[in-house]
Amino acid sequence: MAEYLLEIKKASKVFKIGSVMSRVRLTAVDDISINLPASEPMILSIVGESGCGKSTLCKLILKIYELTSGDIILNGVSYTKGRYDNIKFLTDVQPIFQNPFEAFSTRKPVDSYLYNTALRLRIAKNRTEAENKVDEALHSVGLSLSLVDGKYSSQLSGGELQRVSIARALITRPKIIVADEPVAMIDASLKMNIVNLFKELKDKYQISFIYITHDLSTAYYVSDYIATLYRGGLIEYGESISIMDNAAHPYTKLLMDSIPRIGDKWEEDIVMSDIEEKEYQITHCKFAPRCPYATDECLKSKPEMRELGNGRKVLCNHPLC
Repeated sequence: MAEYLLEIKKASKVFKIGSVMSRVRLTAVDDISINLPASEPMILSIVGESGCGKSTLCKLILKIYELTSGDIILNGVSYTKGRYDNIKFLTDVQPIFQNPFEAFSTRKPVDSYLYNTALRLRIAKNRTEAENKVDEALHSVGLSLSLVDGKYSSQLSGGELQRVSIARALITRPKIIVADEPVAMIDASLKMNIVNLFKELKDKYQISFIYITHDLSTAYYVSDYIATLYRGGLIEYGESISIMDNAAHPYTKLLMDSIPRIGDKWEEDIVMSDIEEKEYQITHCKFAPRCPYATDECLKSKPEMRELGNGRKVLCNHPLC
């Protein structure tokens, strides 16, 4: 048995943007390495502001984008060197996307997507078997086939539809579910229902989750580990409690300080910077121009990833802990 269920090794993704005459290389994912253990399921939250590379990394894991360099290894099989059987891959890795109303056509009943998943990925041999698999998956998320049978997306609430999306992912009994901003389009009152469901499914079915979010309050609640991204790079990684309560990177601390806490007096908004193309081209520390702790060293060369113990690491010359 492999030590890691998923290994992300120095993964990079470069896009070329602009016109032919003034094309710029934008490194959306920059040399990221993260592992998911095979020994036990976990929920890894990937956090950061818009444009940090979260969704691009998600699409690399889902094989929607091809790697520019580096590798991703699933169950010992390399994305770049191995020949993945497509059905096997889709059985092991399932997505949940941000907007459930975009995941389902308004012209097809939502249950037809679940039947197609069961039959196309050979989870069921026939319609009768598929019906049992679909009903079982829906019950796992607090729904039933009788509730969604023949209904269209417009006839379900956002929370119900996102649960259908989760049920669809569960049909294959995947090893990993990649959830890209799954609660962003859901009412605040229902967000905790979804993240609680992730925790239940992790324990019940031994599924690891990669939870991509900018919602730090839910990340704090649901995560076993947290990876913080900034301008395409991994800048901090470790157990969620350690990072949330005692951030080592100044940027992570800024993110944590932006979470409203009971008893705090909230006087003004914390405004994150706009995405600036030039920051992606920086070869030294990308956060240095904004960091209150930056020194000449930070402005000259890229910092090394420092090991802080207990699997925790930080990309910073002057970690806060």
